[in-house]
Amino acid sequence: MPSSTIDCAPYREELLALASTLPQVPRADLYGFFDDAMQLAKRLPQELRDGLDEFNANGNLDGYLLLRGLPVEPDDELPTTPTSSPPPEDRRLLNMEAMLCIVGGRLGLLTAYDQGYGNRRSITVLHELYPSPEAHHLSGGTSKTQLEFHTDLSHHAHQPNYILLACSRGDHEGKAATLVGSIRKALPLLSNDVRDHLFDRVFTRQFDIDAPEAIAHVKPLYGNKNDPYVSFNRSFLTAETPEDIAALDALSAALEAVTEPVLLTRGDLLIIDNFRIAHGRAPFTARWDGKDRWLHRSYVRTDRNGQLSGGERAGDIIPFTPRR
Repeated sequence: MPSSTIDCAPYREELLALASTLPQVPRADLYGFFDDAMQLAKRLPQELRDGLDEFNANGNLDGYLLLRGLPVEPDDELPTTPTSSPPPEDRRLLNMEAMLCIVGGRLGLLTAYDQGYGNRRSITVLHELYPSPEAHHLSGGTSKTQLEFHTDLSHHAHQPNYILLACSRGDHEGKAATLVGSIRKALPLLSNDVRDHLFDRVFTRQFDIDAPEAIAHVKPLYGNKNDPYVSFNRSFLTAETPEDIAALDALSAALEAVTEPVLLTRGDLLIIDNFRIAHGRAPFTARWDGKDRWLHRSYVRTDRNGQLSGGERAGDIIPFTPRR
């Protein structure tokens, strides 16, 4: 399988030229902005197009693709790291936002989700991750505690294929690594009994407090039994029997055993295969000095796994639909 890292530094000027043709106030017309980004994705350097297309078609053993050396503003030209959401509607385009949208447009459709949970405050295509002292322990705004292993939106019927994380600023001390556990690496560590128990084993949970009928059905392992997809979020997979507990413990241990830390620094863009890995984030120390860690995040759907039915557009907001 191909390398998990592509050095984009040789293409910085070419990529900057592409970004310069995008609308410079993206939130003034997000649909139009994403349409333009998808057209520019056809003009990415050949090595990037080939790497993205290969990853999109077949994935890789590590479960992620890391683009390094993308063009990012000098730190003193960036705005201060946000402390609240959403960003100002009139904020001018940042280089890593442009890279996120052009790369995402090569992979599929950038998409916003109503995630359920009774919380609809953060329905947007372009998320921003930065430390927040009031952050929930399962959210990307945590800093002092480790963000535990999870598969994003595994309870959603239209779970995204990819999570894109673009870094405008890393953390001060270089500790906030994204922790990646690939099921392709972890599967050989599981016994046949554990694989058989978890494969197509349905766990249920209510995910929308405003809709008692919104019960999601999540399977830890599913798809091709010899090369399965993984849905892992221990706080959501409620074990009902000693066999469930033991099997989930074994899956958790296997994912932790193959975990790879990926430290994002300025100009990095990480593409996570959201059907093949569970991911988390190591703890770090926020300083609240305007220069804390600042990532841009988006979800991408493709035409695989029943995510698209026709007529969808980049920028769409997907209503909460529990996985069945």
